[in-house]
Amino acid sequence: MSLDAWSSRVLSLMRFVAGLLFLMHGTQKLLGWPARANAGPEFFSQMGLGGMIEIVGGTLIMIGLFTRPAAFICSGMMAVAYFQFHAPGNFFPILNRGEGAILFCFVFFYLVFAGPGPWSLDAKRK
Repeated sequence: MSLDAWSSRVLSLMRFVAGLLFLMHGTQKLLGWPARANAGPEFFSQMGLGGMIEIVGGTLIMIGLFTRPAAFICSGMMAVAYFQFHAPGNFFPILNRGEGAILFCFVFFYLVFAGPGPWSLDAKRK
């Protein structure tokens, strides 16, 4: 059996895991879970807006609902996060600790074009 037969299913799995991890960044920022040293709602700040995008966007991407627009917004948010918070610290992503932001940005950018895969609510809606 060819691995190509599994590519769309693995796309769905990657989408789910990326959405879950992104969701957890938002719950950590806004809800303090999993534990964070200075946890607390920052709803009316740039970090609060980022946390809300992470929670809503991560959930939508994880379940595969409105995947393309959610991934587009999340990808853009991660590009802004990288250039605003990481890039000024150092040119090299491994030194400015921005490799996660870059990976999220490009995984979500890929989902804009690839779609959610067969195991998604978007696929069920069609």
